[in-house]
Amino acid sequence: MLGGVNLALSIDHTLLKATATAADIRTLCAEAREHAFYAVCVNPVYVPLAKAELSGSGVKVATVCGFPLGAVLPEQKAVEARLSVEAGADEVDMVIHIGAALEGDWEAVEADVRAVRKAIPDTVLKVIIETCYLTNEQKRGATEAAVRGGADFVKTSTGFGTGGATVEDVRLMRDVIARRAQIKAAGGVRSPADAEAMIAAGATRLGTSGGVALVSGEGSGSGY
Repeated sequence: MLGGVNLALSIDHTLLKATATAADIRTLCAEAREHAFYAVCVNPVYVPLAKAELSGSGVKVATVCGFPLGAVLPEQKAVEARLSVEAGADEVDMVIHIGAALEGDWEAVEADVRAVRKAIPDTVLKVIIETCYLTNEQKRGATEAAVRGGADFVKTSTGFGTGGATVEDVRLMRDVIARRAQIKAAGGVRSPADAEAMIAAGATRLGTSGGVALVSGEGSGSGY
């Protein structure tokens, strides 16, 4: 428990490295079972394996879409998301068209999200705005566009950009969302103090590769 919150049920136990092997995914899933994390988050190629490994556990399988750059067509993201759901994914974390956000083209950002939402209407959709590349004004615009497009969550980061979640960004997103969606803080959540600060700021889900260390009261040191 962390400030009255069951921390394990806030964690997407994450392994998205290009070097991840099937054995690594099995270990990730075993850890998620043991600690009763909310979900694992894996690349699409490992969705069927994770689904099988977690059968009967109650742990969800999340995957990513247009990851980590977001620089593919909305139609491609939509197909990727649909195929992942058909393979067993319970949740999808998509990356926005970051270039459009940098130009303030909120119609394009919203359309990008809406294409994925339409493809997976009954699946939890988390939209990554990659805050490290955006000004505060752009973060507000991207968050609003994501919500208008149908996001269930707005997520701070891929963990592969130049920076991860900050308390300030979570607060900014919370103010924009105004309870219309939830917030996932990801990237750099490496200690119980980090987790507590993100949750206090408004995050309801944490993306981290250090979930085991977090629920053990330790720091994960490095990684996603």
